Amino acid sequence: MNKLKILNDPIYGFITIPSSLVFDLIQHKYFQRLRRITQMGMSYLVYPGAHHTRFHHAIGCVHLMQQVVNVLRFKEVNISKAEEEALYIAILLHDIGHGPFSHAMEHSIVNGVSHEQISLLFMEALNKEFNGSLTLAIKIFKGEYHRQFMLQLISGQLDVDRADYLKRDSFYTGVAEGNVNSERLITMFNVVNDNLVIEEKGVYSVEKFIIARRLMYWQVYLHKTSLVAEQLLIRVLKRAKELTNKGVKLEASKPLSYFLEHKISTTNFNTETLNLFAQLDDFDVVSAMKAWIDHSDFVLSHLCKMIINRTLLKIKLKNKKIKKQHLEAHVAQFMEQHKISKHEASYFVFKGFISNQAYDLQTQNINILHKTGKIEDIVKASDQLNLKALSKPVTKYYMCYPKTV
Repeated sequence: MNKLKILNDPIYGFITIPSSLVFDLIQHKYFQRLRRITQMGMSYLVYPGAHHTRFHHAIGCVHLMQQVVNVLRFKEVNISKAEEEALYIAILLHDIGHGPFSHAMEHSIVNGVSHEQISLLFMEALNKEFNGSLTLAIKIFKGEYHRQFMLQLISGQLDVDRADYLKRDSFYTGVAEGNVNSERLITMFNVVNDNLVIEEKGVYSVEKFIIARRLMYWQVYLHKTSLVAEQLLIRVLKRAKELTNKGVKLEASKPLSYFLEHKISTTNFNTETLNLFAQLDDFDVVSAMKAWIDHSDFVLSHLCKMIINRTLLKIKLKNKKIKKQHLEAHVAQFMEQHKISKHEASYFVFKGFISNQAYDLQTQNINILHKTGKIEDIVKASDQLNLKALSKPVTKYYMCYPKTV
């Protein structure tokens, strides 16, 4: 059977699967689940084209990683066959632990277990199944491999993951500001003392990358409508879990019921839990919400109606913290309108904050390699004065409440 298949991708054109092991991992049911997990959560309620999946993104990342390996080898960076395959596996599986609608699960029905931790559990389970073939990939993914640049390619401030999702999300949303030139960036990659650097010629491409990331966060990922929709979804799952804990039987698929009925944390995330998590996707949540629209519980049915029919809460974004009395006035009004408790009203009237930091000076830096051999941070190397400003976090505060209030 020919396992070196070619896929047609709308972003890069033809993508070749680099090895039979990578093909077998793509064919595995754990990975195929990513076809049913939206890359951008609830963003399709704002950008109708944003229906692409984690599957698209992971395949795109493998394609970019192939380009990286070719560029670095051309520049005489020694990468063995085993390291090459490990890089492909690590980037292919870096997001395999995402739950339905990407981030909503982490904040609602799975307690404090991040998608990175679940990705690692999937990788370890696959490693057993594939007789230890993923050992080196796991080492790189965990940051335990001595060649630091390999981790930087998978998880850093200018990594293959970001290079793909910015370009891909820009394409599917139609937000042109996020379109980065991934190929140009990768061509400028080099390695010095086992650390990833960008050659001096690529400094403007890096500036564009950082600015594109900032614009995509404000315009797309933290768009106020996407934000309110995701908050509603988190609250739907929280309310469903709360009712289930009180003994209310809710109509839901077997895997979703399991996560509603059990308190899942890092300590009890075992093989059974992982296999049930592997059956959970966007369709479980959407079909459950459609069923819950007719539920007798005011909170659950109204939250589900809001998402399914896109009649969302009103959201106000401010640069200053929301005053407590403003929130309480809206809560009191909504309680009076619908004759519900303060706890129930808190599902519809709430506040929070969002933060955007395009470039973090405290974590792995993006280092520029000058022709003289000098290495310095992009903020110092760039003549773009606003890059320093972009390294400061910008926080905005929001309040959500029903349009009838």
